[in-house]
Amino acid sequence: MAKRKIIKIDEDKCNGCGLCIPNCPEGALQLIDDKARLISDLFCDGLGACIGHCPEGAITIEEREAEPYNEKRVMENIAKQGKNTIKAHLEHLKEHGENIYLNEAIQALKDKGIEVPDLEKGPAGAHTHHGDSSECPGSKMVELRPKAGKDKPGAKGMPQLRQWPVQIMLVRPSAPYLNNADLLIAADCVPFAYADFHRDLLKGKVLLVGCPKLDDIGFYKDRFTEIFKNNHIKSVTYAHMEVPCCSGMIKAVESAISLSGKKIPFKEITISIKGERLK
Repeated sequence: MAKRKIIKIDEDKCNGCGLCIPNCPEGALQLIDDKARLISDLFCDGLGACIGHCPEGAITIEEREAEPYNEKRVMENIAKQGKNTIKAHLEHLKEHGENIYLNEAIQALKDKGIEVPDLEKGPAGAHTHHGDSSECPGSKMVELRPKAGKDKPGAKGMPQLRQWPVQIMLVRPSAPYLNNADLLIAADCVPFAYADFHRDLLKGKVLLVGCPKLDDIGFYKDRFTEIFKNNHIKSVTYAHMEVPCCSGMIKAVESAISLSGKKIPFKEITISIKGERLK
């Protein structure tokens, strides 16, 4: 099992009011022994639709090892609840930019011969549930469009960032911009040390940033594994400093590629502490 976001219920705070139950159309919650319970990791998408409906603040989101969310099984539950619930669930996925799950849900409906409702127009990833304290504006998913063209000598370089957030801890493995992407994994210090980071390393790539010395390298391996399994990754490049502590990420990426069962081209780039790209 890999780590992912999933809801957590504080039994001491939960008073058994049940207001969260109808606001979890996926069917992940039930009242058992006068307490709200998460009955299956498979049904919880970790997006927190139920959080804002708990008057006691008993529901939060945590990151832990959990079975992968299964959209096909979720849709089997939701389809029984009628057209309005189906539409609410699809819009819920769209608003959070969960395009992979959205496509799986639509296909599950088509397979059962159920009409797919029209969804409200609006940009994916533009909504955060009221009361979801786990999401801050700085971690909201955004796809960016780098400016096209060539850098002119002596002119200000063009930014090449394609998405937000960039921290490995915050990037969701199901983010739509990961599919069919060339990934650039960069150690934290590289963009500061290497002046031509955007032009030479980042252009045309999706960026993931982390520190192999100060962060949890085990978490990184699990996160990379989930990303590689759930998406078609065209290539992975790891840019790191010449210092030894940066090498820990290499093994994490190589292990994740192996665990994913896929053949993904992987190369590394080393930057000196003087800001030079080493051969």
